[in-house]
Amino acid sequence: MKDIRARPLTAAAFAPFGDVLNCDGAPDRIINAGLCGRFHDRAQVDVGDGRVGISLFRSELRRLPYQIDLIERHPLGSQAFIPMSMDSFLVVVAGDDLVPQAFVTAPGEGINFHRGTWHGVLTPLSGPGLFAVIDRIGDGANLEEHHFATAYRITA
Repeated sequence: MKDIRARPLTAAAFAPFGDVLNCDGAPDRIINAGLCGRFHDRAQVDVGDGRVGISLFRSELRRLPYQIDLIERHPLGSQAFIPMSMDSFLVVVAGDDLVPQAFVTAPGEGINFHRGTWHGVLTPLSGPGLFAVIDRIGDGANLEEHHFATAYRITA
């Protein structure tokens, strides 16, 4: 088994794989009679010839160390995971070399995988494991899986 150390998620480190969804910095716009800050257009939603779907996922909690032997990707569209609680989750991604990297989100932070990004399955580390998921709905094979010959162990 190969070891990977999970590190805090940053926009710069995650940029090759997708977008970090958070409320860092000042809002882009103040709306609703000054009572709401809008953090505008934080993800590149890509659905190709499909349509945008919003789903809810409830995933079983996991803990570190965590073993991963499978990653997947969606060649026809992006996929965003937005936690519906202020809990962190594990994000595993890989480039075309299929070498995984692991990140831990800040509480309440979400991510958007770019189209075709290899990633691990939804891995909540605490809380209810409930997520809003925004992705492509439509025809075509939009799931590819890769099984590692040797599993990886992700540690804190």
